[in-house]
Amino acid sequence: MTFSKYVALGDSFTEGVGDPDPARPNGLRGWADRTAEALAAHAAAAGSDFGYANLAIRGRKLPAIIDEQVEAALALGPDLISIHGGGNDVLRPKVDIDALAATYDEAIGRLAASGAQVVMFTIADPGLNGVIKVIRGRTAIFNEWVREIAEKHGATVVDMWRMRGWKVAEVMDEDRLHLNAVGHQAIAIAALDALGVPHDLAPLDPVPAPVLTSREQRAANVAWARTHLAPWVQRRVTGRSSGDGVEPKRPTFLPIG
Repeated sequence: MTFSKYVALGDSFTEGVGDPDPARPNGLRGWADRTAEALAAHAAAAGSDFGYANLAIRGRKLPAIIDEQVEAALALGPDLISIHGGGNDVLRPKVDIDALAATYDEAIGRLAASGAQVVMFTIADPGLNGVIKVIRGRTAIFNEWVREIAEKHGATVVDMWRMRGWKVAEVMDEDRLHLNAVGHQAIAIAALDALGVPHDLAPLDPVPAPVLTSREQRAANVAWARTHLAPWVQRRVTGRSSGDGVEPKRPTFLPIG
């Protein structure tokens, strides 16, 4: 299948946080840009034009993604929509996953009813990451809802929960929460494969993780907590978000190259 109008919805994962590129909007590339590049090449080979919009904003929880981005996406009339959300929700200790899933179900129904192909994502298994493994149970429940909702509405699923052939230190950014370029490339490949779109993307070679002594690892953990964890906690306490003041990187269809 050849797509001509692709809109990406979501949070920092889809905005591309962890995969910097100063030449791009918001200074980020990410898996969605990488996917769009391959889709554009496929469309060009078929003699079709291609446009790509990305409405994702870092820090957004799923209800905000739905409220702010779904109608804007539908107004663009895409034939392909990807949506990722829930990661910022399951990080919170107080979250009604069943209610969250009901809201998600209704939103995916609206997206699918437009005639666009919808791509959904499960959340990667936090059991692989010592920082956030405590949320593994509620993540698994949320992911099962994602699979059920996708089946109900005929959406394509990129099942990141089952992507286990990598080392966390090789695919994660220094903040230990977002993917680096290696990880974003892997997701782009998985998304294109799930859609059945031919492409020439290949996995990037990871930078080997340094071998640290126990003392060095403790020092690295302290530095990480000071640089990344403390600001995250402060935002939670004050009700702020990393996405405050951030605009969508591609609010309307533009060529990508």
